[in-house]
Amino acid sequence: MVIHSVDSPCRVRWKSLRLPSGVIWRSAYGEPVGELVTWAYELAREKLAVALPRRWQHVQGVAMEAVRISDVFEPHGELLIAAAVLHDIGYAPDLATTGFHSLDGARYLTASGAPERLVNLVANHSCARLEAQLRGLAAELAAYPDECTPVRDALWYCDMTMTPDGEPCSFDTRAEEIHTRYGPEHVVSQFMAQARDEIRAAVQRTKETLVPTGLDTWDH
Repeated sequence: MVIHSVDSPCRVRWKSLRLPSGVIWRSAYGEPVGELVTWAYELAREKLAVALPRRWQHVQGVAMEAVRISDVFEPHGELLIAAAVLHDIGYAPDLATTGFHSLDGARYLTASGAPERLVNLVANHSCARLEAQLRGLAAELAAYPDECTPVRDALWYCDMTMTPDGEPCSFDTRAEEIHTRYGPEHVVSQFMAQARDEIRAAVQRTKETLVPTGLDTWDH
């Protein structure tokens, strides 16, 4: 059994934080994380690590940022980490029934017995509501309420300040990378253009929450 600890935001070596099976996660202050995160990690690893290795790199970066800031959001830190680990599980080829990963992931997690709040966070991550509208899936996504809380904002922050390779970046860098990768005509690029201000606001709210704790070290 391996214990991975994020002991200082200033000393995290991102490329070394690629977690094996059987890991005990620890928060920024050394407290062990519970069974929900272990379950989430194993599920996401099974679905993404081999089928979509670059997506898995991104997910691990998002998850480690959630670990780094999780103590600030107690008693919901474990939920935040689990949502970060699972937020892109809907990209797995065997789960992509609609082609909209937020919805496909939420449906799979519901069928897998995940807690309702975790399912809803995954369903609505990073302003998925607007993408659902563009895809004609707004009614389907509406089955999963968006909680609009600091935990939800923190999940968006972790996702939208992390590159596809799992490295920290600014939100503007992330948004531009998405536009370049998909091209201007793709629905994802169109969605990002519409969602940019709303996502930026969530990122900014989270950064402001982190400032008093000293965990805003990364230049996001």
